[in-house]
Amino acid sequence: QVQLVESGGGLVQAGGSLRLSCAASGRTFSRGTMGWFRQAPGKEREFVSAIRWSGGNTFYTDSVKGRFTISRDNAKNTVYLQMNSLKPEDTAVYYCAADPLEIIAPRARSAYDYWGQGTQVTVSS
Repeated sequence: QVQLVESGGGLVQAGGSLRLSCAASGRTFSRGTMGWFRQAPGKEREFVSAIRWSGGNTFYTDSVKGRFTISRDNAKNTVYLQMNSLKPEDTAVYYCAADPLEIIAPRARSAYDYWGQGTQVTVSS
């Protein structure tokens, strides 16, 4: 059973930075995709970013390009999301997700079989 545990959320002022971590356990990923999604109150969960375990290809939603950076540490089975120049509209619960198959495009929620419990990110103005 795969478990994903997020950490690194918190409260930050606009313009500040946070780094989220997602540690995967239960299996070693040599391929597949790790994604970050977020859900703000009253809104649907939306794609933020993703990275392939093999090759390291990255994907971002337009609103975070140039501000967020996704990375991975294969040895630690951990994925990171470095978030800079944070804005109040980035406030949400951030979820880590794992797709071991790479069949469905990484921006789709349906691609992911495993999800973490979420970590709250709050950006004050």
